[in-house]
Amino acid sequence: AIDDDAWQAIEYPNAIFDEQAGCWVSDAEIAETRYTAFTSKKGRAVTARLIVRRVKRLNPQAAGGQDELFSSYRYHAVFTDSPFHLAQAEEQHRDHAIVEQVFADLVCGPLAHLPSGDFAANAAWLTCAAITHNLLRATGCLAGGVHARARGATLRRRLVAVPARLARHGRGHVTFRLPQHWRWQQAWMNVFDAVHDPPPAHAV
Repeated sequence: AIDDDAWQAIEYPNAIFDEQAGCWVSDAEIAETRYTAFTSKKGRAVTARLIVRRVKRLNPQAAGGQDELFSSYRYHAVFTDSPFHLAQAEEQHRDHAIVEQVFADLVCGPLAHLPSGDFAANAAWLTCAAITHNLLRATGCLAGGVHARARGATLRRRLVAVPARLARHGRGHVTFRLPQHWRWQQAWMNVFDAVHDPPPAHAV
């Protein structure tokens, strides 16, 4: 129902990672049409805007001389009654999707213990939850690779709940003994090296 000339190009200020394509996307096209939903439910039909975003599907064999005959796209639709103009409504929907992922991470973690019967305790716990969430996201970015976009539960399991032991030596020296052949060793060391100063150089 959307005309070919109705699509308008948009560019993302910061590229977003497309899970389906496995690559970073910095531009797309958007358009909209009217759509009536819930027609199968008597008296519950709703007509509103159907905003559609399409991202061009790249041919992985194009570099080898296999040029595409026609362009193909991946489509993402949102059904909304937003009063804002097309580009702003689509941008707000993407922001909404990001914050919903944050909520999911928090509910799967510290917010699972809320609420308590004390308002002040709830406020303090929520503040601690926000701080730890930000620290955990920073840890994932420092670890690099898949951890930069992994869920909070994954980061806690791989980088926080470390299967290691502490060995104490004289004069307060502590050694952190990590397991051998540990799958996430390099990611954990990336974080460690980023937040710790290098050891002091010994005089020759």
